[in-house]
Amino acid sequence: MRIISGKYKGHPLVEFKADHIRPTTDRVKETLFNKLMFELEGTKVLDLFAGTGNLGIEALSRGAREVTFVEKHPKSLEILKKNLAKLKIPAVDYKIINADVLTYLKKYNDEPFDIIFADPPFTEKMAHAVMEHASLSQAFGAHTLLTIESERRERMEDLYGDLERYDHREFGDKILSFFSKKRDKESHE
Repeated sequence: MRIISGKYKGHPLVEFKADHIRPTTDRVKETLFNKLMFELEGTKVLDLFAGTGNLGIEALSRGAREVTFVEKHPKSLEILKKNLAKLKIPAVDYKIINADVLTYLKKYNDEPFDIIFADPPFTEKMAHAVMEHASLSQAFGAHTLLTIESERRERMEDLYGDLERYDHREFGDKILSFFSKKRDKESHE
């Protein structure tokens, strides 16, 4: 795994052995960031199920102002911290929250994020639950964009409350979906 573009471009992330992590492939990551290319500069980003920090670090590399990484698995947290240290990312650019994602979304009561990445573990088929929680969370504001990776056979709706899927891309058994508030849909097509 490596950072694809921006100020950390080409830097590899730490090698690891962890059966619970299935990182976003470079192909999916490239598609995701090409889609968000003009949305990242100066943004406040939330990286749910952060794992190694692959997506959040890529966002920082491409101009995000701040990333909040939410992860509960001890091994993932260790790898995430090693990646941030390896790239010498300033501590003012990120926060690490050791918490369950659904609980975090439910309890969140601060300013909404500009972009939310969600890459729930495929083995747990959580994408639907994550979207239900996100649709009710204060983390999601009027102009927030959310991307979520899901497995082809798991439940994923086009509408969660006032969050609407405005695009999706398929990669074998993986689907990458893009959500925003209904009234903002036109601005992201």
